[in-house]
Amino acid sequence: MAKMIGILGAMSVEIDAVKHMVSAPECKHIGGVEFVKGRIGTQEVVVAQCGIGKVFAGIAAQTMILCYGVDAVINVGVAGTLSEKVGLLELAIATEVVQHDMDTSALGDPVGMISGINKVKLPASEALCEKIAEAAKELGIPYACGVIASGDRFIADRAKKEWIRDTFDAIACEMEGAAIGQVCYVGGVDFAILRAISDNADDAAGSMDYPTLCERAAKQTQRLIAAMFAK
Repeated sequence: MAKMIGILGAMSVEIDAVKHMVSAPECKHIGGVEFVKGRIGTQEVVVAQCGIGKVFAGIAAQTMILCYGVDAVINVGVAGTLSEKVGLLELAIATEVVQHDMDTSALGDPVGMISGINKVKLPASEALCEKIAEAAKELGIPYACGVIASGDRFIADRAKKEWIRDTFDAIACEMEGAAIGQVCYVGGVDFAILRAISDNADDAAGSMDYPTLCERAAKQTQRLIAAMFAK
């Protein structure tokens, strides 16, 4: 396990409970974000709510790397499912991440290719993914491993959902993970993306049930983080 792990979530519902797990917390505000440093179990961590979207996520991940020297970053939160492999309140664990809204295809590039590093999919840490999967098994939470797609759009459209799934062979979609993955990839830092499914990323995704499902889904990732670092 890494000496220092950063844990990021976009919304308070996704990360507040994780912050409260931190023992002997030391709080510091950098760039408008509160970073909480301490321990969860025996693991040294720094936890923060980054805000929604790829830019906020990238800023917070880079701050963790530069200011706290984290060896790995875990992004927790909720996502929409793109696949029958993972259903509501189940877990999606990224093997790779992709930015579905990155598009320079007019210049002849593959859709999703990140200019400069010239990759579409960025690999998550196998060791961290295995540890997350082990914790899910212990808790009895169903999970699937696969590509998680990120973009600055809440997906609530069946046609867009199917396009993302078919284009990238993705199992879930959200708005931050691949930005964190890009920052970590460039910086040579391990990362993992852990998402609990809160919606079906279709025309009903923004229904009145979403807040309740979002809260219930977020609790799944919080249970898993507690289990991971309990030993």
